[in-house]
Order: sequence, then C-alpha cells, then structure tokens
Amino acid sequence: MMAHSLKTENLTLSYGATTIIDALNVTMPMNKITVLIGANGCGKSTLLRSIARLLKPKNGAVLLDGEDVFHLSTKDVAKKLSILPQSPVAPEGLTVLQLVKQGRYPHQTWRKQWTEQDEEIVMNALKSTAMYELQNKIVDELSGGQRQRAWIAMTLAQNTDIILLDEPTTYLDLTHQIDVLDLLFELNRTQQRTIIMVLHDINLACRYADHIITVKDRTIFEQGQPEHIMTAELVENVFDLQCQMMNDPIFGTPMCLPFGKGRTLEPAK
Repeated sequence: MMAHSLKTENLTLSYGATTIIDALNVTMPMNKITVLIGANGCGKSTLLRSIARLLKPKNGAVLLDGEDVFHLSTKDVAKKLSILPQSPVAPEGLTVLQLVKQGRYPHQTWRKQWTEQDEEIVMNALKSTAMYELQNKIVDELSGGQRQRAWIAMTLAQNTDIILLDEPTTYLDLTHQIDVLDLLFELNRTQQRTIIMVLHDINLACRYADHIITVKDRTIFEQGQPEHIMTAELVENVFDLQCQMMNDPIFGTPMCLPFGKGRTLEPAK
C-alpha cells in the first residue's frame, strides 16, 4: 500500500455560468472511509467527478500526490484512483467476467498484455465481492445488488489504493445496501483502501464513515468524525430538516430521527 495524498486547492467547479463548488480547499484522509453528504444539488457528485478527472475545474486544482490530475495522463490517474459512477451501464451482452477484466485496462500496454498477475487480481476481485460463481452471467440479467457488486469488482480489479463511489447504494433494497457497505468497510479495514463516497442516508453515513464532509452553499459546511460533528443543528442547517439526534442502540454512532408527520401509537392498555 503506497502513501498517497489527495486534496483540492481553490477548486471552483461550474456548469456553464452556474458555480457549483467555489474556491474549495479540502484534504481527503488517506486509508479512511470518507462520506460526502448534503442536500440534493449541493455539488457532492460534481466534486467527486472532478476529483476523478471527469470534470475540469473552472479554477484551482485537484492534487493527487502533489500533481494536478489534469496534468497527468488518464492511465496514470487510473492506476492510483478508480471511480464507480452513479448508475453505470454495461454494454449489452457483457458477462461479469468480461466487465471485471475491464478494470485491468489501465495496466495494459502494447508491450505488456494479459498476464497471470492480471488473472489473479481479477479472480480475487470476483471472490471478494461474492461474484466468482456468477462470473459467466450476463450483467444485465443480474439483480440490482449483484450488478452493483459486479461493478465494484471491476473497480477492485483496477487495483487502486483510492476508490471513489457515487451513491453506491442507490436503487438497492436495505439488505443489498448493507451488503455493499459491509464490503467497502472490509476493503478499508483489511486492505487499507481509501474509500470516498457520496451517500444520501445520514444514518448509514454515520455508521460506516470515519470522516464526514458536509457540503452546502458551494463549499464545506462542516467536516470531521461523525460523533464529533453530527448534531440536530447541523442537520437543520444542511438539509433544512428538524430532527432529534441520538446514539444508535447497536453501534453507538449518531442516529438521526427526523421530525415530520406519521402515526403515533397509543399506549398499550
């Protein structure tokens, strides 16, 4: 596991005349799980795409190991950093094995074709995501959870120390959400992979994150360990939602109970 650094310097991102992120300076903790949270449209996914060299800044820079990612080649970045975008789509008829093998593309050259090491890395990626037995299945025929694990396996086959994921639990039922997050947690704890992801669920973010970054008004509102920063005041400021915060009775992490309408049970007689 190499020592890396990843940070932004005065990063400004925009779509046309609309500024999404403005003069942002942030350093991502290495070998930790960092979760970006914030209201819809606040710029979480935009920031993740820029870090992955998919969106060029209007101003400023994303620095990977001290170098501007836009001054590096696509392959050089892809050997250090991988991204799983939101709702990826595989070409029609592609098998799980064929998809996962795509993760080795950055490591191929005209002189260095497919090797035993490539094969071993792909097989390990399939096994660690519980997709080994399904490697010959067509990706489009998989369930939502299986499909997401296949894409994560492809990301693992890329064999980068830094992994970015944009809402990896979207469209998954609760069982598969926990499945995917447990997998990412294990990768971080056993292989020290740096995981940076966008999540919508505040409670799951607090459970799995070592570090939370809240995004509001084109910049960072607050960041730190969930138990240190997640308060009812923060949730109201960032999400415009009133809630009560308590400790998760199982994990002890912060848990958000949103106010709103719903049934109130009558006391048992």
